[in-house]
Amino acid sequence: MYFEDLKGKRILITGSTMGIGLAAAQAFAQLGAKVGLNGRRKPENLDTLLADLRSKGGEAEFFQADIASTADCERMVSEFVARFGGIDVLINNAGGLVARKPLDQIDDAFFADVINVNVRSALMTTRFALPHLKAAAQASGKTSSVILVGSIAGHTGGGPGASLYGATKAALHNVQKNWVDYHSGDGIRFNTVSPGTVDTAFHADKTAETKARIASGIPLGRLGQAEDIAPAFVFLASHAASGYITGQIIDVNGGQFMP
Repeated sequence: MYFEDLKGKRILITGSTMGIGLAAAQAFAQLGAKVGLNGRRKPENLDTLLADLRSKGGEAEFFQADIASTADCERMVSEFVARFGGIDVLINNAGGLVARKPLDQIDDAFFADVINVNVRSALMTTRFALPHLKAAAQASGKTSSVILVGSIAGHTGGGPGASLYGATKAALHNVQKNWVDYHSGDGIRFNTVSPGTVDTAFHADKTAETKARIASGIPLGRLGQAEDIAPAFVFLASHAASGYITGQIIDVNGGQFMP
């Protein structure tokens, strides 16, 4: 009942050709949404990905862009709007560790890389999407939605060599507070989904033993899966389900961290 309003909604998801982003895209496609996939590179299995999303009942297109680049953020938004006619929901999922480096190995280039992929990408994509999200809210009489993707590292500071990654996620946790103050009048809601340790390519550098050790410290007894995170995006995208929720962080981590 509550998610029927997502049918036909235009949803752009950055970093969505695999992992959490793809799981979210699949969930929205099942609800009949119009979904924009994004990746820095065109995946080899793109035709299969798009066919799968379309077979679920939604529309889907791929928009190639390196959103660490401001120009690519602007182009991606423009191409999405040209294809679908506007934006109702923006999910800033793209991001990455880049590498694990302790403090004494962080240089200017690494600092810029981590900031660009995790913070600049979300800020600039939201900036260029803003007028379209406002127009969609005005046209529908319902709120549009921007969803950031934070991390448990934004609360805890991150694991070994991940201090900058944790700091960028903390920045995303915080920046939406300003956006809520100054853009709620435009009919736009801002929320964050903050995953815990999810068994995706992000953690491919961890051994099975390390994953088992982490899982043993999670109250629900296992690492998360991408499909565990997708429903939180669906909830926050739906005006019917979350139209009075803004400025919040939803932690999806099996009890791994409880703020």
